[in-house]
Amino acid sequence: MKFLQKTINNLKPNFEKGGKFEKWHPAFEAFETLLFVPGETTKNGVHIRDAMDLKRTMITVIIALVPCLLFGMWNVGFQHYKAFGMTSTLLENFTFGAIKVLPIVVVSYAAGLGVEFIFSVIKGHPISEGYLVTGLLIPLTLPVTVPLWMVALGAVFCTLLGKEIFGGTGFNFMNPALLARAFLFFAYPAYMSGEVWVDMSPEQGHAVVDAFSGATNLVAFDSNFHHIQAVSDLFWGFEQGSIGETSVFACLLGAFLLIVSGVGSWRIIVSVFAGAYLMGLLMNVLAPADNLNHAMHMPALNHLLIGGFAFGAIFMATDPVTAAHTQKGKIIYGLLIGSFTVLLRVFNPAYPEGMMLSILLFNVFAPLIDHVVVEQHIKSRMKHA
Repeated sequence: MKFLQKTINNLKPNFEKGGKFEKWHPAFEAFETLLFVPGETTKNGVHIRDAMDLKRTMITVIIALVPCLLFGMWNVGFQHYKAFGMTSTLLENFTFGAIKVLPIVVVSYAAGLGVEFIFSVIKGHPISEGYLVTGLLIPLTLPVTVPLWMVALGAVFCTLLGKEIFGGTGFNFMNPALLARAFLFFAYPAYMSGEVWVDMSPEQGHAVVDAFSGATNLVAFDSNFHHIQAVSDLFWGFEQGSIGETSVFACLLGAFLLIVSGVGSWRIIVSVFAGAYLMGLLMNVLAPADNLNHAMHMPALNHLLIGGFAFGAIFMATDPVTAAHTQKGKIIYGLLIGSFTVLLRVFNPAYPEGMMLSILLFNVFAPLIDHVVVEQHIKSRMKHA
């Protein structure tokens, strides 16, 4: 590392004011601070600086996402070979999935960071670290069959209209990755719903098995919840869905790291799960007795396991920019997201993955929730003054 540090120090004068590559200073600074903690000191007032800056916070989230990414690659291969009725090894599944998923990840980063680099060079400000996480979240929320040009379009859309137009990282009021997902969902529904969750690239000498169905559990439960897979399959993630969203177990591994490191709010995560579970129980109580297959009868626990619920609760709802910031506000925010997700799923079959829209909706209301909590706190203190 000393050699790398020495090399960077030698190159640095070329990118500083008056250097040959002065214009590219934001790009150079981005790579430098990604590798080493900035050696900056505060100029005014008394402040404490430590190594846990925004960039390292983002890297912690990326590490937390790695289990979802790796399992997603494996599951892409597993679902592909399963559709053709072929037996496959763990390595074959993972290799097939990696070949399909990695290009999507590369395109997401290339398009989004390209926009960030251009804006930074033109405006002369440091490159935002926020896209380090957004660039990985976008592929994990998409089907493996998504065309690469759509990935690039979604990444550019969320970077331009989801962040830069509002001032960049820290000023966006909606989760940029979910904004990209929502944009692609409504702009190109044929590529984002239906039988798009399994890569059906032809296998020589093999045909798709007769029993194959491209419907996900989110679609199946609406017509007859008895048709969804076993709870254990849902927990481990052996189901069709977006690349990184199917495994609750992998999501919980990421949640553990986020909570232990203090990067993710346990209040939001727990309250989102609690809100969905309580609403699921209420649906069970109100379910029509003359239709035992109705979606309202589905056990509350299953709502926490199907689709991208766990992924959204852990990695999307906890976005520190767009979530509520007060302690009570975080709990209210989480409860509303969880309960509204179940309502959307049960009563609006057009949007079976209610998690995405629910988080985006309450991103908008997060400032209002904080405002009400603070006002109530002030009134409470005034009564006892």
